[in-house]
Amino acid sequence: MKTLTDQLTQYATYHRDRRNIFTHFIGIPMIVVSICILLSRPALSADLPWLTPGAVISALVTLYYFRLDLRYGMVLGAFLGACMAGVQSLAAWPTGAWLGLGAGLFLVGWVIQFIGHYFEGRKPAFVDDIIGLLIGPLFIAAEAGFLLGLRKEVEAEVNARAGAPR
Repeated sequence: MKTLTDQLTQYATYHRDRRNIFTHFIGIPMIVVSICILLSRPALSADLPWLTPGAVISALVTLYYFRLDLRYGMVLGAFLGACMAGVQSLAAWPTGAWLGLGAGLFLVGWVIQFIGHYFEGRKPAFVDDIIGLLIGPLFIAAEAGFLLGLRKEVEAEVNARAGAPR
């Protein structure tokens, strides 16, 4: 299995333009929230209404993030947990409203992503490696940390391998 730095570096090679990185700060959270909305139905147990496909997938994805890095796993697990808790009430909405919100956020999030890749002049990372769909939120968490002056050793290694953002 690839290491944290391997995954971030591979993803970063497709994301060196600062405008592209900026669009990902908007698009990726929109896409994650939309997926949480769309997977908030059905409840897998009448006794546990919070136990949905989204909760199961979020737990599995969080375990993957923990495998890569404890700190990022905690941050992303908390984000996914907050998303799932936040969308739980939306599952009770009428189907059209629930589906419209989830699909609408998903579509707009991807449009924003593709605008960023227009600036970048490169295709999205997931086109060459489907795991890029899981690494996107990790990349944004890492970039946010770098902006806050955190994990400088990770930032230095990623930039040494992928080149500095431009």
